[in-house]
Amino acid sequence: MNHSQHHHSHGHSPGHARGHAAVTPAAPACGSCCGASPASGDPHAGHDHGVLPGWPRIAAALAMAAGAEAAHWAQQEYLGMALAVVAIALSGLGVYRSGLKDLARLRLGIHALMAVAVTGAFLIGQWPEAAMVMALYAAAERIEDQAMDRARHAIRSLLDLAPETADVVQPGGATERMPVAQVPLGAAVRIAPGARVPLDGTVTHGESAVNQAPITGESQLADKAPGDPLYAGSVNQQGELFMEVTAPASSTLLSRIVHAVEQAQASRAPTQRFVDRFAAVYTPIVFVLAVLLALLAPLVMGWGWQQAAYQALALLVIACPCALVISTPVTVVSALTAAARRGVLIKGGSALESARGLRAIALDKTGTLTTGSPTLVDWQALNGAEAATAAATAWQLASRSDHPVSRAIAAGLLAATPGATASTVQDLRALPGRGVEGHWNGQRFVLGNLRLVREMGLAGAALEQALAAHEQQGRTVTLLANDSAVLALFAVADPLRGHAREAVAQLQALGVEPIVLSGDNAATVRAVAAEAGIQDARGGLLPQDKLDALAELQRTRGATAMTGDGINDAPALARADVGFAMGGTHSTGMAMETAAVVLMNDDLRRIPDTVRLSRQAHGVLWQNITLALGVKAVFFVLALMGMATMWMAVVADMGVSLLVVANGLRLRRWEPTA
Repeated sequence: MNHSQHHHSHGHSPGHARGHAAVTPAAPACGSCCGASPASGDPHAGHDHGVLPGWPRIAAALAMAAGAEAAHWAQQEYLGMALAVVAIALSGLGVYRSGLKDLARLRLGIHALMAVAVTGAFLIGQWPEAAMVMALYAAAERIEDQAMDRARHAIRSLLDLAPETADVVQPGGATERMPVAQVPLGAAVRIAPGARVPLDGTVTHGESAVNQAPITGESQLADKAPGDPLYAGSVNQQGELFMEVTAPASSTLLSRIVHAVEQAQASRAPTQRFVDRFAAVYTPIVFVLAVLLALLAPLVMGWGWQQAAYQALALLVIACPCALVISTPVTVVSALTAAARRGVLIKGGSALESARGLRAIALDKTGTLTTGSPTLVDWQALNGAEAATAAATAWQLASRSDHPVSRAIAAGLLAATPGATASTVQDLRALPGRGVEGHWNGQRFVLGNLRLVREMGLAGAALEQALAAHEQQGRTVTLLANDSAVLALFAVADPLRGHAREAVAQLQALGVEPIVLSGDNAATVRAVAAEAGIQDARGGLLPQDKLDALAELQRTRGATAMTGDGINDAPALARADVGFAMGGTHSTGMAMETAAVVLMNDDLRRIPDTVRLSRQAHGVLWQNITLALGVKAVFFVLALMGMATMWMAVVADMGVSLLVVANGLRLRRWEPTA
């Protein structure tokens, strides 16, 4: 999705203070290509793009360089030399000065190589070539910078999704438009139909459908009612909404996503680290080879000194590993941005690359495979009890209890008791470990487990068999009874996430084996795993047990991921080769901080999507590396054969740089496909 199509310009620059997290995405390092040490802290040291002129001067320089070539062919030497000097002055004086400084510091970067090539070309009388090389270099670098900016600053567009102001409701009921940075926690904010949500909050009044795709990657509109969360940057599609602000502008989910991606861009992928180390050794070696070619070719191959010097200069121009070094960061940044726009937050190139090698993935049950919210999935009246009366009685008891199972029963039965507004049950008393009891309409009723019913002497073989059938499906059964009979049975379960089965099938198709590791009882875990299509399910595990199981999977299966949402999952998330955290409302901050990947919309299908993206990014990385090294190998042979020219070397080197940038940028448009 191109988010620029979905927001209005506010007339501010990217660095404008809006109360959101300041974003300065790390520029992909040119590393040793530009004479910088990867550890220098300044990835563009020695590669000051500010020395490059603007397009009008570059166009004039190209015209002067072409004129110098024409004058050379017309044997107008002085005119041609003058035009060449003007071309270099227009396009390359900044580069030339930077190159001389790099040479003085023994930095063999592109500017140093260009300074040597231009000086050498003039000394051997190839001034038209010197002018054309410098003008072509300036043009190609400017194009490359503009292309790289698309990748480096793509994530900044996310900040523009959130408006700069919010309509804050005042005590008298009127609204006041305030900058989002000044809106306090707990403030009431009005969101008009069609407006963007300015801050994170919880709906207090109103109902509507909200487009959360820019934040969570959800393809469908999310229905919102009182109690539901809202995220800054999402769009209110229909009705008017009022919300209570739950996070300041600097800590919204949108700001945290941008900040995490900014950090991820600064984290070098393994392939990028390898390329930087390779380039740091490669460039000086080629420089030495060029010197040897200039010195030895006349003695060994019978070349003239001028021809040997010219071929050595051409070899220096093609030697710069810019295309090689630039191939990795643009690919990684594009992939990270594509994932973030689909609700997948990948914290760095290392996590991105590691996902392609996964062979197994451990999944927690509650809150990961399941929704984490107990739900009434089945109920039935027993022993001739009237269904409506049994439902009303159970609701009276359940609605007064704080137990999660009771709350699930009360919510599920509310539709069956439309007239109920408040419980009128009397003498309500908790029965620890068993349930609750109370009096309603002059009778004593209990709502509890099988143990309580057994103590009352009301359990029978048929009831026990019915309960066993539900428990085999991973359900928790609660019984309604009076002093003489069991009146109803209520089955509560934590339902499987809507796309869990599809996600499991996609993982298996990718060769990644899912395994359930859960602290819940073994029978429930097996039932949920079977429903999801997972064969290996292990229950009753403490956090240390999960760690041990994960270590065993890593030994026997290979690279293993972990997926979870709770504090008890954090150790396993940290130990896994790739940790996936659910990023929804039930997830803990510790899980999201520990994991390498956060699924912002809790959609498990994003896990196989991440594996696919990782594999595609890896393919693009090696396409770029192969292309960059292949072209250099060709020109190395041409130089040894005496057939290389400097302007051809510049065109080839810069052309390959642009090709690898364009190839990497393709990942920004990546779409998941099963």
